[in-house]
Amino acid sequence: MRRICVVTGSRADYGPLLALLHALREHPEIDLRLVVTGGHLVRGQGMTVDRVKADGFQVDECLDIVLAGDSPAAVAKSYALAVIGLVDVFDRLTPDILVVLGDRYEAHAAAWTAHLRRLPVAHIHGGELSYGSTDDAARHSITKLAHLHFTANEEFSRRVIQMGEQPDRVFTTGAPSLDTIRSVALLQRGDLEALLGIDLRDPLFAVTYHPATNDPPGSVAGAKGLIEALDTFPHATFVFTGTNVDQEASAIAEMIDAYVGRHPGRAIVVPSLGQVAYLSLVACASAVVGNSSSGLVEAPALGTPTVNIGSRQQGRPRATSVIDSGESAAEIEHSIRQALTPRHQQRSRLARSPWGDGDAAGRIVDVLAGIEPELVYSKVFGDEPMKCHDRS
Repeated sequence: MRRICVVTGSRADYGPLLALLHALREHPEIDLRLVVTGGHLVRGQGMTVDRVKADGFQVDECLDIVLAGDSPAAVAKSYALAVIGLVDVFDRLTPDILVVLGDRYEAHAAAWTAHLRRLPVAHIHGGELSYGSTDDAARHSITKLAHLHFTANEEFSRRVIQMGEQPDRVFTTGAPSLDTIRSVALLQRGDLEALLGIDLRDPLFAVTYHPATNDPPGSVAGAKGLIEALDTFPHATFVFTGTNVDQEASAIAEMIDAYVGRHPGRAIVVPSLGQVAYLSLVACASAVVGNSSSGLVEAPALGTPTVNIGSRQQGRPRATSVIDSGESAAEIEHSIRQALTPRHQQRSRLARSPWGDGDAAGRIVDVLAGIEPELVYSKVFGDEPMKCHDRS
């Protein structure tokens, strides 16, 4: 049995990992070990460790690392706690391969700790760009620490190889979050209303707004513009999901909470919906509004328009359903009204996602089950523009 350890730090990576976790658990030759840390254990983030357990997964280790506060110092200290804790976690679990997804500090801490103990790392979603956040540095450094790379499209694979990674370690698999859309039955509107306790009258907006960590003051200004723009839709319903544990998150959360408090009955904030309920909300929504990557990855696959605000997702590919907006109230209002037009609604229904075809998990598991960890640990850095594996 090959022991594969997956570290998840919040709903931001757990949702995209969900289909892969199912595939790993069901594989007869893989022993899945799951480590839950970061925002999963924060009550203000919805204590989403309970969602992980409700999804039927055994949580092998819970590692509490998040300090109170969203200052740079608090995040850095949380990173340090993650490294200290993961040393003992990996000693107890003795995995053969570590799997991490994305670009958050929890994933980076796991990859760095694995590097120090000569544990091979498999990284999902490398090679991407997001100029509006500090995630690029974390993502690319995880790539340099990793030994296997599972990317969402050929552009990202080429970028990983350009960084000096061996082409035969780079696999174009697609984004695993799209697998869930294909594999689960989404909730009907009435079931979603019962779950949320609110009538979901049209136009219905799914709203997620995170700090843009490369420009904290700008992201606060964007949050103010968003709130002002929403006031111009007095008959709409708004379902907000919580912010990440990032700099300026508390200031943004306070603005959202105040808005919801002023509009009972047609606005609600939920720290975390869970992947199936969130995808169901997106499928029912008139538009996704905010700056979450889900507006670029999952929403187009569900045929829902996206209004993407500000710089946080700058650098990532867009489907034709995505409308980029500035951060002022006037710009956001204009973009939302454009998203509601019959023409753009039709365009969104026909949009094609640039993030894969929804069959990533099986491709990733095939590689993880078939490769010998001791053969992939040693890395050779090259610069030849060789072709990567296309598993799509």
